[in-house]
Amino acid sequence: MTLPLAPGARQPDGPVWVNGRIVRGEDAALSVFDRGARDGGGIFETLRVYGREPFAWTRHMERLVLAAAELGFPVPPTPASMREGVAELLEELALDDAVARITVTRGIAGGRPTRTGAWIEVQPIGARLWRGTRRGAATAMVSPLVFDLGWMGAYKTTSRMAWDLAREQALAAGVDEALLVSSAGELLEGSASNLFVVRGREVITPPLASRVLPGVTRAIALELCAALGMAAREARLEVADLATADEVFVTNSVQEILPLARVAGRDLPARDVGSRLLAAYRERVAASR
Repeated sequence: MTLPLAPGARQPDGPVWVNGRIVRGEDAALSVFDRGARDGGGIFETLRVYGREPFAWTRHMERLVLAAAELGFPVPPTPASMREGVAELLEELALDDAVARITVTRGIAGGRPTRTGAWIEVQPIGARLWRGTRRGAATAMVSPLVFDLGWMGAYKTTSRMAWDLAREQALAAGVDEALLVSSAGELLEGSASNLFVVRGREVITPPLASRVLPGVTRAIALELCAALGMAAREARLEVADLATADEVFVTNSVQEILPLARVAGRDLPARDVGSRLLAAYRERVAASR
């Protein structure tokens, strides 16, 4: 069962892979009885495609499958079938470089066996790059919202209204990203990214123990720090650290490693470390193809 569109709403007609086949328009629908629609019971992965090759595919699939298992989801489609779905959409849209989002829901309760819902969307990369990413001068603010992530913060779930509201605040303020702060004053992450601060010769990122998202690009950035001989560690950060940071950069699979030019109203004095890591990241992407 699906709901009709609200009056005046326009149905996108682009191709979407849904439960094993490509559909368009009204056929790209999710049952209102699916727990992803009713309760926000879904998990997802967003990744970047370079030359029709999804980067860090295995890492993204491992995180998806692990999250499904730990959160008690029915068994999702196999990574191989979802990889085929991405390839089919890239072919359908004639895209080489793109962003793919894979969503898996808890499905409709009561069936035996219960099946997940699953769909894949693919978009041109240009539609997903932040303005600051395109200009090479990204900016961020500190969100006025209070975030106490709890144990669910470590999972990339579709129940992301609080993160989305923070991101909308950033866009309304004319900046690219909103940095999230806990009630204890701890800097956590961005609304759609992981956070890094450079102080002196050291790269610091909030610890996973704070239940920030274990980002795939975050992990790669730390690996690249080690490969380049940069000191890097997890440690608690506070808003005051932004005022003394030499550099700040954020990471996610779409924006890659993104040095910030301005944060919380302050122009940052340097972007050298972030730029070196971005160059090394792109070398790793090229080597993977």
